[in-house]
Amino acid sequence: MNLMNEETVRDDLMRAQERDATDLRPQKFGFGCMRLPVTDKSDQTSFDYAKIEALFDEFLRQGFRYFDTAYTYHGYHCEEAVRRALVERHDRSEFQLATKMPLRDFKDGEDLEKIFAEQLANCGVEYFDFYLMHNMGHNVYEKCRKYDVFHFVQRKKAEGKIKVVGMSFHDMPELLDEILENYGDCLDFVQLQINYIDWEQPNVKARCCLEVARKYGKPVTVMEPCKGGTLTNIPAEAEKLMKDYAPNASVASWAMRFAASQEGVFRVLSGMNSMEQVLDNTATFRDFKPLSAEEYAIIRKVTEIINANTAIPCTACEYCTHGCPKNIAIPNYFALYNSIERTTGSFSSQQVYYNNTALSGRGKASDCIKCGKCEQACPQHLPIRKYLEDVKAKFEGGNFFPTRK
Repeated sequence: MNLMNEETVRDDLMRAQERDATDLRPQKFGFGCMRLPVTDKSDQTSFDYAKIEALFDEFLRQGFRYFDTAYTYHGYHCEEAVRRALVERHDRSEFQLATKMPLRDFKDGEDLEKIFAEQLANCGVEYFDFYLMHNMGHNVYEKCRKYDVFHFVQRKKAEGKIKVVGMSFHDMPELLDEILENYGDCLDFVQLQINYIDWEQPNVKARCCLEVARKYGKPVTVMEPCKGGTLTNIPAEAEKLMKDYAPNASVASWAMRFAASQEGVFRVLSGMNSMEQVLDNTATFRDFKPLSAEEYAIIRKVTEIINANTAIPCTACEYCTHGCPKNIAIPNYFALYNSIERTTGSFSSQQVYYNNTALSGRGKASDCIKCGKCEQACPQHLPIRKYLEDVKAKFEGGNFFPTRK
């Protein structure tokens, strides 16, 4: 085990509990691997390794080193892609690696052992710097209690196979409070969805969740600071407010700085799939400046504009699609629907995309049998079945959609 690396990881966590918002050094930014570049958008395992390697290398060159993957990302093949693009090409001391136990997927205690061993092999490492229980919520909490997942990860930590233990959480602050009250001793940090759109949203309650984590002294890693890319493509009226104030700052940098400026935040993740994104985000964190009062006021106005222009608050995480018996491309359809709603109302191109997606073998919105599996899996707790009815009415209500052969 690399003891120097281990000491650095723990030292980072200790400082995170004491730091103010201005102390966001390079290691406080992480590369999220949920949306890596692919050569075929219809095949999430068709990794564009040349591009991925270039992005990873530039991220490291800029002085950053934290990579966040998971067992389930990219059709259960992301860990292998990270091994090939990162682990096999760089010395172990050059990076920190985080992955996650899939709480929906494991069957029992024996399966926990099997999956963990598989993850070590997938990633080609002997230990994980950070290891999280993935997507904790009401739908898996009792299962985790039954099979004592919290102490399972602690045992792996005692064995030296995990250095720092956390959980990614997608649920209400009341459950977070219960978990940290009962199992806080098993957790070194918490990963939360924090962005300015979800700050007060009733289906996420980002501010309240952060306050709970702070109550228990748990440093927070932020996921979805740009809400799956939504906050990089905002209405023109909102973007103008930002550009008028800071002409050279990207729209994404406002979202990243909002997340990083919150008290208790230890690290911010971004899923980057272009060199432009890597360079922009690393520049933001290399010379980090917390938001000013005037900038917070601008973000409040931007939030009002976006909320007035977004019909479905989907982050495109695709958890809803994994168990869909009709293979419906739910996030794709929601994105097309939102694009229609926030533009002029002319949607000829969106209709083409909808038709092409459905005819490629994916289910239409009208194919939904309302089994509810998607809603059980959704971290945002969205009424997906209702939204699919809206999508159906928008895209299948006329003569635009050809009959499938």
